[in-house]
Amino acid sequence: MTTSSKFMFRASLVAVSVAAASSAYSAGFALNDHSATASGKALGGVAASNEDISASFWNPALFVNAKETTVYASGAYVMPSMDVTVNSASDAQGTDLTADGATNDSVDNTLVPAFYFAKPINDKTVAGISLNVPFGLSGDYGQDWAGRFHATETAIQDIALSFALAHRMNDWVSLGASIQVHRAEVVLESSVGAVNAPLREGVGRIEADDISYGYSLGVALEPRKGTRVGLGYRSEVDFDFKGDVKYTDVNSALAGYAKLSDASVSDSITFPSVLALSVEQDLTPKLVLGLTAIRTGWGSMDGINIDFDSAQSNSVLTFGFEDQWMYSAGLTYFYSDKLTLRTGVAMDNSPVTDEYRSARTPDGDRKWISIGGTYNFNDMTSATFAFTHVMIEDVSVNRSGLTEDSARGKLNADYESSANVVSVAMNMAF
Repeated sequence: MTTSSKFMFRASLVAVSVAAASSAYSAGFALNDHSATASGKALGGVAASNEDISASFWNPALFVNAKETTVYASGAYVMPSMDVTVNSASDAQGTDLTADGATNDSVDNTLVPAFYFAKPINDKTVAGISLNVPFGLSGDYGQDWAGRFHATETAIQDIALSFALAHRMNDWVSLGASIQVHRAEVVLESSVGAVNAPLREGVGRIEADDISYGYSLGVALEPRKGTRVGLGYRSEVDFDFKGDVKYTDVNSALAGYAKLSDASVSDSITFPSVLALSVEQDLTPKLVLGLTAIRTGWGSMDGINIDFDSAQSNSVLTFGFEDQWMYSAGLTYFYSDKLTLRTGVAMDNSPVTDEYRSARTPDGDRKWISIGGTYNFNDMTSATFAFTHVMIEDVSVNRSGLTEDSARGKLNADYESSANVVSVAMNMAF
C-alpha cells in the first residue's frame, strides 16, 4: 500500500485539472459565462459577432465593434444540481463505508463576472481591457460521505486580466491580439489514513496559487456583406503552483507511518488552449444564423508531479484527458429597434475518460438550450438577459483497479447532474 499522504495528494490535486460538480456549465472546468449576449445564442457565431465587444473573449479582433468608448459588464449566476448514489465504497484497509452515503448538497451556486472596456484610438484601431474567469469551480462533499478519501472540498479560480489591440485593416478584415495576466488559486481537501486503528482518519488540505501569462490572437472577416467569419485563439497558460498542506486530526501512528507533516508543496500544470471558429450569416435583414466550433486542448494536462518540502516523496497522477470540441448554433432576431431576441443550442463534449473519472471528475457530455434578449434604452445604453439550461450525461465513477487508488480505497457511484444559468449584462457607450 502506498502512503496515506500520497493518497491524499493524488485524490486532491486532480481538482486542479477538472471542474468538480459545480462547474456544470461547461465541460471540463472551463467557464464560458463571459457574455450574456453570447450565452443567449449558446455561443453560436460568437467569434464572428458584430453585436458588441463582449465577443472579444473568443476573438480579440472583435474589439473593433466599439465605435465609441464602451463598457460592457456581465454576470452569470450558475445554479448546478448533482445527485450522487453511492453503490459501494471502502477505505484503503477494506473497511466498508457504503452506509455513509453521499451528501445532498455537494455543489455550490457560483457567480461568474466579466468586464470589458474599449477605447477607440482612431477610426481603425481600438484598445481594450477585459477581466474574465476562464476556469473555475466550487464544490464540497463534506468530510463525512462515503467517498471522502477520494475528495471532500475542491475550489479553483483563474482570473485573467487582458490588454488588447484591435485594428480594422480594411472594410472586410480586422486583426486583434491581447496579452493576459492570470492569477489562479486552488483549495483541495480530502481525508487521509483509514477509519480503524492504528492509523485512524485525518484530513489534509492544500491551498496554493500562482501568477502566469498568456496571449490571444484573432481575425475577423466579412468577405461579402452579411457573411462574417471569425477565428480566435487563446494560448495555453503554464502555472507553477506553490502553497502549503496542513493536516488536522492526524494521530501519531498515521503521521509516523505516512510521514505526514505540514509542509510546502508545488506542482506545474498547463491550462489548455482554446481555438474558436465561427460563422455568421444574415438570413434576412432581421434574422442572423450563427455557427461555432470550439476546440479546447485538454490533452496538455497529462498529469501532476507534486513535490513536497518534507520527507514525502513525489506523487504522480495521470489525468487521461482528451482534446475535445464544442459545437453550437444560434439565431438572433432583431424584432425592433429596441428589442433583439436570441436562442441557441450546443453540444459540449467532456475531456474526461471513463477509466480516469473520479469523485473530483464526475464529468459528462453536455447539451445546452439557451434563450435571451437585449433591450436598447437608447443609442448609448442597453441591457441583456440570457437563460441557459444545461443537460449533463449521467455518468458513473468506478475507482477500483488503478494503482494510484491503492491508498484511497474503492468507490463506485452514479452521478446525475444538470444546471441552470441566468446571465445579465449592461452595455454603455460614451
